[in-house]
Parts: sequence; structure tokens; C-alpha cells
Amino acid sequence: MANGPVRRTPIGELGLSTGKKARLHRIIHQFGLKNGTALFLPYDQGLEHGPRDFFENPAAGDPKYIVKLAVEGGFNGVALQIGTAEKFFWDYAGEVPLILKLNGRTEIPPAGAPRSPLNASVADAVRLGADAVGYTLYVGSELQEADFEALARVRQDAHRSGLPLIVWSYPRGKAVDAKGGKDSFYEVDYAARTAAELGADIVKVNFPKGGSVDGVPKAYAQPVADQEAVNKVVASAVRTPVLLSGGEKGGDEEVLDKARMAMEAGALGLIFGRNIWQREHDESLRFVARLRELLEKYPS
Repeated sequence: MANGPVRRTPIGELGLSTGKKARLHRIIHQFGLKNGTALFLPYDQGLEHGPRDFFENPAAGDPKYIVKLAVEGGFNGVALQIGTAEKFFWDYAGEVPLILKLNGRTEIPPAGAPRSPLNASVADAVRLGADAVGYTLYVGSELQEADFEALARVRQDAHRSGLPLIVWSYPRGKAVDAKGGKDSFYEVDYAARTAAELGADIVKVNFPKGGSVDGVPKAYAQPVADQEAVNKVVASAVRTPVLLSGGEKGGDEEVLDKARMAMEAGALGLIFGRNIWQREHDESLRFVARLRELLEKYPS
């Protein structure tokens, strides 16, 4: 971009408690590139999507393979559900930070009014040596009120324990489908702001589509370039670092272009799962090397 990348807010300016600041500093500056950027490896898809996500690379069905891959690739952290964390993380504890996902759902029930129930606690995260916890929030769902209340309890527990809270903030539900769709700029922008308003320490969102404008409010009715949409989404998180999700596996150049847009917008970094581990082992590490080469250009 002509004006250069947007400045990221340093950890010391985020207003974090001592414990949260220490753990986030460890994640960002003692792992990965150690330059203020972040690359996370999520592995909650076995619950969210079932085993089908592992068909393309059967080795990825083994959680031990994934945690080892996170170590080999120099990731800033790996996100696991409680069962896989308890059974497999101990092999590599201390070698890569753990983000314990506290909730999750299957894709089997209809998605018209989704809610992701709690399956673990902040106390579990402390016991397992996690450096952060993750919570999936469905913004716009008909069950949003109960979701907000559960998130509030998690936020309070995480604050007492000094654990950073990463919110997977996803627009979902019938109302979302009628107003642009889950990946529209309007919905993703709203989701980023909602998570920040509700106390997330880091927000995870999907890439917004600047051209999806069907049914959206008037202020969002004009299509915008994807880079402009990403810029505004990151800005809407107001002093809350943003991670952009890779979503379904895409082509190398397509994914790298999304990564570049995220970093130009001032995002903290990337959280790519299927775009990493659905590739064969050596191919995964080669692609991670390309992502790291990109992130090296955006130190803070």
C-alpha cells in the first residue's frame, strides 16, 4: 500500500493485567518470529467439522502430528480442544504455547440458531499450562444472549487467572444470512467490534468480502475493495489485536495475498489451520516458511 502498513498497538499499550501481559509477551516475543507478529495453528476442526477435514492428509488426524508440526514450524501457539490437549499436548509442553479452546459444537444440527457450548474451563487451561484460552462467539445468532452471558463468565475467570482471552468472533444464524452473509464486510466488521466491546484480549475473524452487500444496512451498501474491508475490520476492534483466519484450504498465492492484506491492515497475525495441515508434511513446512517470510516484513 502507498502509505505503508497500519501500526499495531504494542502489548504494553493494551491495558492488560500483569499476568495477561506476561503470557502474551511470552507467546509473541519468545516463540514464532519474536518480532511482534503471530502465526497460530488451530486444531479444533475435528469437533467442528468431524473427521472429513483429515481425509486430504490422513496424518493430520493424529493430534500428536499436529502439535509436533506446530513445534517444527515455529508457530506462536496451537489451539486444541480439552480432550486432545489432555492426551497429546504433554509430549511437547513448553515447546509451543497452548491455547485451550473452551467451547465447540458439531456441524450436525441446523445452523439457523447456533450456539457453541462450554466443554472446558479456565481452571483446565491453568492445569494444562496453557498460555491463553479461546472462546467461539456466534454474533447474530438467535441464541446470542446466552452466548454473551457464557462469554462474560469465561472473561471473568480468565481475568482472575491472568490468561489472555482469544475470541473466535463469527457471524452466524438466519439473521446473518439475510444481511450480507457470514463473510460480508458488514457482518465481520460487526463481529470484530462486538468481541472487542465484550472484553476479548485478541479477536479472531474470517476475511471479510467487500463486495457482499445484499441486505446490509445503508452504511455498508456500497462495495469496497477487500483490502479496505480488512483495514476497517482491524480498526473496528479498537485496541484489541486481530487475527485473520484462513478458512478452507486455498491456493498458495490466494492465501499469501490474504495474509499480506491482514498484515498491511495492522493485524497481529494469522491463524491458519486447514491451509497448513491439509498439505503433506514437507509441503506444510515449505508453505509455513513462505508465511514466516511475509511476517518478517511487518515487525513491531
